Amino acid sequence: MTAARDWRLPMVEIFQTVEGEGTKAGYPTTFVRVFNCNLRCTWCDTTYSYAPHQPAFYATIGDIAEQVEQYGNRYVCLTGGEPLMHGDKSLALVERLAHIPCVTDLHIETNGAVPIDPFVRLRETDEEAARKVRFVMDWKLPGSGEAERMISGNLALLEAQDELKFVIADEGDFTAACAVLDGHQIAAQPLFSPVWETMPPARLVELLLASGRKEVKLNLQIHKVIWHPEARGV
Repeated sequence: MTAARDWRLPMVEIFQTVEGEGTKAGYPTTFVRVFNCNLRCTWCDTTYSYAPHQPAFYATIGDIAEQVEQYGNRYVCLTGGEPLMHGDKSLALVERLAHIPCVTDLHIETNGAVPIDPFVRLRETDEEAARKVRFVMDWKLPGSGEAERMISGNLALLEAQDELKFVIADEGDFTAACAVLDGHQIAAQPLFSPVWETMPPARLVELLLASGRKEVKLNLQIHKVIWHPEARGV
């Protein structure tokens, strides 16, 4: 752990706000945004978090954990970019954040195109990670342009405490999301989130109710209601 503490990661920002979406929406949360992503989704709202942009700064795992401890929030969101694409450094960061005493929930926003096996094993072997770590997997649909990059084996690794988010750009995406749910045994909570520019939330609600799917939760990004949709650090 001592050596891993000194590993450096490219970073975008570390800040506190209220969680804007998912099952923990509204809770005061510390966001740890790691730089870079292996996908280029058409509707991405954090394009500043990957190349050709540059990291805002570099930080050691120890420094990141120290900032998280200073905020003192129970909830921490590890996000990007794609926060799990840095291999052993990502794993060490997850482990360190999970061992911060004030943290009770560490939810990891991951894109479905990175194998989560090592992080699942950490949750299986580390008592703190088992209690705190959750995955929020953003499963890409055709409208994203990245649907072919999804790793189907990740779906079976999700558990009841996890979330499976589908960003719905159009009615074709809605149909594709339903097909994923019908084609796999999924323990995670499904979330359907509208692309603001192309899928009016009221229309997504109509589709959801007409489908008869009682297990799906509508997922609205409340931070885009509270602040300007392009505001950062909120």
